[in-house]
Amino acid sequence: MATLKEPKSLLDTAYLTKGTIGNVGMPGAPIAHFSLVVSPEQGTVSGIVEITQAIDRPTIKVNVAGRLRHTGYGNITQIVSLDGEYVVTVPPPAIGSYLEKFNAYLDVDNSWNGTGGFSFGFQKVENVPVTSANK
Repeated sequence: MATLKEPKSLLDTAYLTKGTIGNVGMPGAPIAHFSLVVSPEQGTVSGIVEITQAIDRPTIKVNVAGRLRHTGYGNITQIVSLDGEYVVTVPPPAIGSYLEKFNAYLDVDNSWNGTGGFSFGFQKVENVPVTSANK
């Protein structure tokens, strides 16, 4: 008689990853700081991205969700896509706010280091380093 195995819980398979997308150290360059919960078995990621820039601009925080795909070869073992929206408030004298889109891609190894890019509003950042902050 076969015995049934207890199913794995999401907590057994999911993990947290943190890092940056962008040219850290380049004056004025926008940097996306990510903190993501990754579920490799489900092929999903979700979390928060915070975009900072050294110029006089407020920090942008975005709730994101996306997909994780395993390549199975070479140094780039994972391809990640992220999408989200954030609220932009119109400066005075106008009144109101609107939603702006954010998206990102990461081509990374198992340690979450590699290259990627992101776009928000009218800005596009392409082919920049992705650096893991995992310990």
